[in-house]
Amino acid sequence: MNEMVELLKLNNPIWIESPCYEGCFIHREVHDKLFPNQYRPSKSPTTRFESSKVCGIVPMNAIELIQNFLDPIKWMNMFPTIVTKARTIEVLDSGNMGGSIQLMYEKLHILSPLLEARDYFFIRYCRKLDQTTWIMVDVSYDLIKEIQSGEPSHAWKFPSGCAIRDMDNGESMVTWIEHVQVDEKMQVHHIFRNLLIGYETYGAKRWIITLQRMSERYNVEVGATCFTRDDLKGVVNDPEGLDNVMQISLRMVKRFCEILSMTGNLVYPTSSQLNSEDRISIRKNEEFTQKKGFIVTASTSIWLPHSFQTVFNFLKDDNTRCQWDVLTVGNNVTELARINTGSIPGNNITIIQPYVSKENNILVLQESGIDEIGAFLIYAPIDAPTVNLIINGGDAKKVTTLPSGFIISPYGHYSLGRDNNGNAQNGSILTIAFQILIIGHPNDNSISQKEQKSAVTSVHTLLSSTVLKIKTILDCSD
Repeated sequence: MNEMVELLKLNNPIWIESPCYEGCFIHREVHDKLFPNQYRPSKSPTTRFESSKVCGIVPMNAIELIQNFLDPIKWMNMFPTIVTKARTIEVLDSGNMGGSIQLMYEKLHILSPLLEARDYFFIRYCRKLDQTTWIMVDVSYDLIKEIQSGEPSHAWKFPSGCAIRDMDNGESMVTWIEHVQVDEKMQVHHIFRNLLIGYETYGAKRWIITLQRMSERYNVEVGATCFTRDDLKGVVNDPEGLDNVMQISLRMVKRFCEILSMTGNLVYPTSSQLNSEDRISIRKNEEFTQKKGFIVTASTSIWLPHSFQTVFNFLKDDNTRCQWDVLTVGNNVTELARINTGSIPGNNITIIQPYVSKENNILVLQESGIDEIGAFLIYAPIDAPTVNLIINGGDAKKVTTLPSGFIISPYGHYSLGRDNNGNAQNGSILTIAFQILIIGHPNDNSISQKEQKSAVTSVHTLLSSTVLKIKTILDCSD
């Protein structure tokens, strides 16, 4: 806690302004002299330190933020595109609301299967400093992991976290600090190296901006903020229905981000079309509300010579969706309803009708978000009777989705570094992931090798053809 308080002080000489990237980082030698620690992990030739500090106003009061941070489920919901798993192992001191100490676990994974996930066992200490200010500190505690795996974690969290100052208007000033030591188990893929070096991947800026976006979304869900809720055709007109749609959409986003870690068994089809960036996995379907079977996931990440805003706007455009989305069968789509989830255009949940047909009762639930560090567009087919059920206040817990979608990251490629204005040159990384469900045999829920091979080929073909369509439409050559 004492180290965190010192790091939060303005004009502390331990912080150095970055000459290349927005923000500041910790001076290694000054830090080690001020805060010697014999228990810190040893260094290797591949060890890298990441440190960053960012401030921002968050549209949520301090008490609500702390309550969300102490509950692992709410913690995951506040950071669905960063935290894929979290749990409290032991509450060491409940402290009521004056302070709390607990042992926790979390798994972080974002952007692409080409990036390695990070998992931490850590102590989380929340304390109220005065009438308006809280501090949350996380520091690694890897004894449990060493016992379980026989080796220390490749990622170690130095005192990190945030200070929250309540502004008495429903908002908080949050100062976020990230400080970790990483020993990469695998070499970072070249298209993501600049993001990692610039601390954009797991840095304080991503945490703050995600917190701001999700706090806006939360305020819309609970009715605290009245952003325009466009109900274009009276599809969603019940408060409980709106809440159901937002809950299901959040679960869809979380599930999509979880699959990017590719935790299933990786498979490698014998195909000349398989690129080094392609990843295909197969796993058992554990969802009790879905038919039993196996889920095949295919993903890839590509560099595009366009800004992430341009790519996002293209994917969001209903007029061009038929050119890349197989669900449209080449027809134009119709947006039936929209719930704006924030103040930035493009942050919304939509219900889309792919095409009109007497036999077709499939709609698409989609959530999209964009901010200054990237964008996402995640969607899943959902049948019309289920949509009618949830928008009329039915049980949202019984609804599950099989999402596909896109994560778009800026600064994906540097040719000569930065331009004279200090801005990264145009370029973005587009990560695409698709999933299909294979229904298992009724007796033992198994699938044959032939069925597995056919499913893998199908999903990889879908991935490859979609990449080709997008690159062709955006006039991108290899």
